[in-house]
Amino acid sequence: MGNVKLSIIYYSSTGTGTEIANTLAAEAEAAGAEVRLRRVAELAPDAAIDSNPAWRANVDATSSVPEATADDVVWADAVLFGSPTRFGNISSQLKQFIDTLGGQWAQGLLADKVYSGFTSTSTTHGGQESTLLALYNTFHHFGGIVVAPGYTDGAKFADGNPYGTSHVDAQGANKVDDTTRAAAAVQARRVVSVAQALKNGRA
Repeated sequence: MGNVKLSIIYYSSTGTGTEIANTLAAEAEAAGAEVRLRRVAELAPDAAIDSNPAWRANVDATSSVPEATADDVVWADAVLFGSPTRFGNISSQLKQFIDTLGGQWAQGLLADKVYSGFTSTSTTHGGQESTLLALYNTFHHFGGIVVAPGYTDGAKFADGNPYGTSHVDAQGANKVDDTTRAAAAVQARRVVSVAQALKNGRA
């Protein structure tokens, strides 16, 4: 039956999502998963990226992270998708990637996997919950199994978001901290645990 295969597929502009994704990857590996860490393609023009030094720095720093493909979803037993909030919804970059998965969806290749999500905003609340719930609508269409962290661990009461890991970066002033990292650890372990149980049961 083997260990859980987990893909972490995310978009990050200024680096908050990158930090959360890296934490999720480390915690999932520690829980025994085989992890693929993938970023989706940047769609913004260089002029927009260069207008924000943090955005340019993150683009350059993550240039070696492989870009996500449909195979990264098909391969996985579980997928964690991440995106900053854009007007209470996911970013166009992540949505564009998801919209390329129609062929795999039509073949039933996205069904019966564990899915979960993470996000960040510049302001407190800022659409975090609506972004994750909007993302989860997609998983229902996939026929996926949504595994939110819930309040299954005390660390989630500090983070305050049962739908997934989230962070308020306050325009870069609030770096990813121990509260967010602890919430990510809970989510990663829960996703791996449930996916492993499903994989063992099917075997």
